[in-house]
Amino acid sequence: MRIGNKDFTESRTHIMGILNITPDSFSDGGQYNNVDAALIHALRMIDEGADIIDVGGESTRPGYIQISEQEEIERICPVIERIKRETDVPVSLDTYKSKVASAGISAGVDLINDIWGLKYDSDMGRIIAKAGIPCCLMHNRDNLAYTSFLRDVKAEIHESVKIAMNAGILRQNIILDPGVGFGKTYEQNLMVLKHLSEFVYLGYPVLLGSSRKSVIGLTLDLPKNERVEGTITTSVLAGLNRCMFVRVHDVKENYRALKMLETIMNV
Repeated sequence: MRIGNKDFTESRTHIMGILNITPDSFSDGGQYNNVDAALIHALRMIDEGADIIDVGGESTRPGYIQISEQEEIERICPVIERIKRETDVPVSLDTYKSKVASAGISAGVDLINDIWGLKYDSDMGRIIAKAGIPCCLMHNRDNLAYTSFLRDVKAEIHESVKIAMNAGILRQNIILDPGVGFGKTYEQNLMVLKHLSEFVYLGYPVLLGSSRKSVIGLTLDLPKNERVEGTITTSVLAGLNRCMFVRVHDVKENYRALKMLETIMNV
């Protein structure tokens, strides 16, 4: 898979570093919501081993308040432009709104990361297809009324893939995310982690985004700023199950763990 000017293969698990340009994200809200601070953090993550920087302008934590498209655009575009000007690392945009995606693409974004798997905004697929860039389709839903949990999640992911292909997005430009922390109970999040291989078997690159999430906090009874070890465990699990990407806050620690895993597995 080619993202920006970089090629990504299944030979290892690549790191997507999280850059929230928000005052209210659940873990790091307010820390990087000006261009200079955002750039410094992006450069730090790249130095620590990030392969992609994922920029988000609206918090999607539980109970988040939706902001206007214009406000989201004003948050993300200057940061995207600055990162693209200063580095050659691919930039992802975390949004589910087509107007924001279009503005991000104009600013230089290389990948769209949609937490609603193209199901929130009917124009999102067309915008991505026209740009010819990859997208990450995450599983999400607004209720917990599953009939058969894993079967339903996989079926709903297939619905997102169908939307993407009908819009003209190429198969080789699709990444899947099983959606840890979205539309799932604590036990169901654990089940996703236990059965990661089933999502990999769907035949697309898989991204795992479990960094500092409540499934870790509840398991270890720890606040969000003490969930590094739990996150590393899920990243190693992703590596063992051949997920192509992990999306994390703590790049250095996860990079080291995955590098160790990669070295062992390639002996």
